[in-house]
Amino acid sequence: MVRKRYYTVAIVIVLLLILKTTVFVVDETRTAIVTQFGRPVRVVTEAGLNWKLPQPVQAIRFFDSRLLVYDPKPTEFLTNDKKNVVVDAFVAWRIADPSKFLETVNDRDGAEVRMADIIASELGAALGRYPLHALISTNADSMKVSEIMEGVAEGCRTTAETSFGIEVADVRMKRLAFPEQNKQSVFDRMRAERERTAKKYRSEGEEEAIKIRAEADKERQEILAAAYMEAEKIKGEGDAEAMRIYGAAYNADPSFYEFVRTLESYRTFLDDKTTIVLSSDSDLLKLLDKKGN
Repeated sequence: MVRKRYYTVAIVIVLLLILKTTVFVVDETRTAIVTQFGRPVRVVTEAGLNWKLPQPVQAIRFFDSRLLVYDPKPTEFLTNDKKNVVVDAFVAWRIADPSKFLETVNDRDGAEVRMADIIASELGAALGRYPLHALISTNADSMKVSEIMEGVAEGCRTTAETSFGIEVADVRMKRLAFPEQNKQSVFDRMRAERERTAKKYRSEGEEEAIKIRAEADKERQEILAAAYMEAEKIKGEGDAEAMRIYGAAYNADPSFYEFVRTLESYRTFLDDKTTIVLSSDSDLLKLLDKKGN
């Protein structure tokens, strides 16, 4: 009876061991590949409980099905105008074909080694078609970074999916720098571009200032001319009114008018320092003689 119990326990243990090697669970973040003697025979992408033959007949390999990010080391490239630049880029990728992925690169480390070669090749070819000012410029219309990176991403996407079963979601540039030996010349060029832009703005500002001054001078002359005409008109009207008043006063009493005008003449030219010599028949002398008498 005891021996039978031992046999039962042993059978249960064997069954559990067999069950452990034949049952596997795939969660939502992973993809499983069932291999038979090392060769892929089945890909499991749906999450849940699955079965396989016990080892060593069949084994299971798990791969991350999420979007992954690979950040290779910055690499130096040569532009179309023979300028050296250091590009720091990253790639977002996922496994598109698990079977091909397993056969070609085996794991994530192998995939990243291959992608580093692909990215370097595509970046080198793309940057070799553009001059430096397409990457760095004060003129937004000259910048071609987005266009360049789109071409690089498309090239990486085609090669990676065809050769390694990898889907490249995007390739982006994090940083663009220059080798230490080139920094000073690049800074000098950037400074020269800024100086040319400043000269252009100053020239445009001076031209606009000249136009504004010309318009202001023209407006000033028009205002002065209009004011002079108005002043002459008012002056003429005043002179005419004065002549009318003088005429009316003279016609009212000519002798009194003459008397008043003579007194006004005295006030104009006589003071304590004035010496005048008049003839005996002068009209001015008549009033002085009468006053003296």
